[in-house]
Amino acid sequence: MALATQPPRLRVGIGAAPAAHRPPSPSIRARGGGRRRTRSVSVAAAAAEGRAAVKGAAAEVVREFYEGVNRRDLAAVAPLIAEGCVYEDLVFPRPMVGRDRVVGFFGEFMGSVSPDLRFVIDDISGEDPSAVGVTWHLEWKGRPFPFSRGCSFYRCEPDPQRPQQIQIVYGRDCVEPATKPGELALVGCIASSANVARI
Repeated sequence: MALATQPPRLRVGIGAAPAAHRPPSPSIRARGGGRRRTRSVSVAAAAAEGRAAVKGAAAEVVREFYEGVNRRDLAAVAPLIAEGCVYEDLVFPRPMVGRDRVVGFFGEFMGSVSPDLRFVIDDISGEDPSAVGVTWHLEWKGRPFPFSRGCSFYRCEPDPQRPQQIQIVYGRDCVEPATKPGELALVGCIASSANVARI
């Protein structure tokens, strides 16, 4: 079983800045069988091969994902999740790895909350063909639900079996905390940093 600790990234070749001004392209790193594998998928190559890596395609997949979750439609959500997807919800200590685990998590979520509880997208980025940022909140019966704002990041790639289908290969959710420590959070960070410095 591969353990992914960093979000997969795509290199953008068409219209990208010259190499001297572009940061190095990170790639998917997985460990398995004692060997380290590295894989990079170029968006330019994907487009050249007739894949649907076009402006806005990733944002549309993410919108479809939220719509499927709101309808409680796992059959619509599952094909949007890549087989090797890594999904981090920062409320949990470890990421969920693999389509079955990610879809299972959302199935549990759908089964445990009222059908009147819905995700509402406040803002979504759509310019990048592979990366999508979303701010959202939850509403219950059309009214904002307390402490339910969040932001998410998604990275998408074409499905190797169906190149015209873009899928979510990585997701990270960060949800508003129910308690608001305010400046105490800074005091805690400063104290922790001082303790680490002493070690």
